[in-house]
Amino acid sequence: MDGVDGTEWNATMRKFGAPDTCIRNYTHWSVLLRPRQATLGALVLAAREPAQAFPELSAAAFSELRGVTADIEQALQRAFSYERLNYLMLMMVDPDVHFHVLPRYPEPQTFDGREFEDRGWPGPPDLSHVNETNESANARIIEHIASCWP
Repeated sequence: MDGVDGTEWNATMRKFGAPDTCIRNYTHWSVLLRPRQATLGALVLAAREPAQAFPELSAAAFSELRGVTADIEQALQRAFSYERLNYLMLMMVDPDVHFHVLPRYPEPQTFDGREFEDRGWPGPPDLSHVNETNESANARIIEHIASCWP
């Protein structure tokens, strides 16, 4: 067990900064801030079960996913008023089941004195583009999203 609450972090979660980037843990899922902010508020939604293919997840994980995505969408809408939300399940480099959750914006967004662009708008998200942040800025984004959680 890796976390003080008993949370186990798989390799994919650790790659995305867990436990420091964790915003919310559920029974079957963890919501993390994506350290490389392709868009403002970009998250990783990672399964906590040892699965490397989507259908390997338990029925309970699938059932919980509905509520988790509803919470994510409500929190991000409250936090940043996104225009659209994209869920990407890529799993090419990081094999544990996870989604990249990307709020989408037609115009640059400002948060904490920094400008965040969505270079892919209105097409597919541009994951090669990174809006520069640091640990301190990411911590403030995490805090803001957490304060908007339902």
